Amino acid sequence: MDKEQKKKILIVDDDSFLLDMYSLRFSQADFDVETARNADEVLQKLRAGLVPDVCLFDVVMPGKDGFEMLESINQENLIPKTIKIYLSNLGQEQDIARGKSLGAASYIVKANSTPSEVVEHVNKVLKEHGI
Repeated sequence: MDKEQKKKILIVDDDSFLLDMYSLRFSQADFDVETARNADEVLQKLRAGLVPDVCLFDVVMPGKDGFEMLESINQENLIPKTIKIYLSNLGQEQDIARGKSLGAASYIVKANSTPSEVVEHVNKVLKEHGI
């Protein structure tokens, strides 16, 4: 294989505009992009066999929030090797601490990051994990 395999990212956000914008940015950065609008959709895709290199997800969503979604993913041991990164406007210390306690590799505050910075951050975290 001459060509390096594209990194697969699963982006989860209930905001269609943001989902489309981040999908475009990651596609432009040569990622294979999967999207989901809520926790149920994520769990369905993962149970069906999707194994992304990285899962970037919002916290505030209808139904299960991002914390509950990650708890379900962990309980079912669906994607143990996937890098999980929160992308949220919740930037309180307790939110970040809760995210890390659930196994998130990183926590990005949306309001403080441009889409390009989010892509850079994800690439940095992947490199740190040898992916």
